[in-house]
Amino acid sequence: MTALKLTQIGNSVGVILPKEVLARLKLEKGDTVFVTDAANGVMLTPYDPELEAQLKAGREFMREFRDTFHQLAK
Repeated sequence: MTALKLTQIGNSVGVILPKEVLARLKLEKGDTVFVTDAANGVMLTPYDPELEAQLKAGREFMREFRDTFHQLAK
């Protein structure tokens, strides 16, 4: 576990992530991270949870119309 301190950044307050954490999350300067509620607090992730829901809906749609897509591919 890594303890991080909040720091003043302009008129905002932020957290500086150590290089090790950035590497583990595969993040670089300028990347976007998402904060979501979790059972024991919050979760910081580089993956957009809304995009995941959209992908799941798309997969279900493609599975439902699998035969139609197969016919269109001919």
